[in-house]
Amino acid sequence: MNIEEISFQIILHGGNARSLAMEAIQHAKAGQFDIANQKIKEANEELEKAHRSQTDLIQGEARGEKVEIRLLLIHAQDHLMNAMTVTDLAEEMIELHHKMK
Repeated sequence: MNIEEISFQIILHGGNARSLAMEAIQHAKAGQFDIANQKIKEANEELEKAHRSQTDLIQGEARGEKVEIRLLLIHAQDHLMNAMTVTDLAEEMIELHHKMK
């Protein structure tokens, strides 16, 4: 895969993770904790896929392969970090909603 394809994979899976985490929050607000937890599980699976793409880049660079830093890759990294943050916060919000119910 080239850098653009890897970047798009990170964006795709990061975006999916963020969306699933936001869905999880909505389900928690509605008291649907089993569904909320399932959505978080799915979000974490998407994050894992994005991480695999990122890890491939890092390992390639460690082997001496030249990695061209492009704006698209930076954008992909932003997506991934945002998705990770939202997922972490969603887990906390689910727990808080559960305690409040």
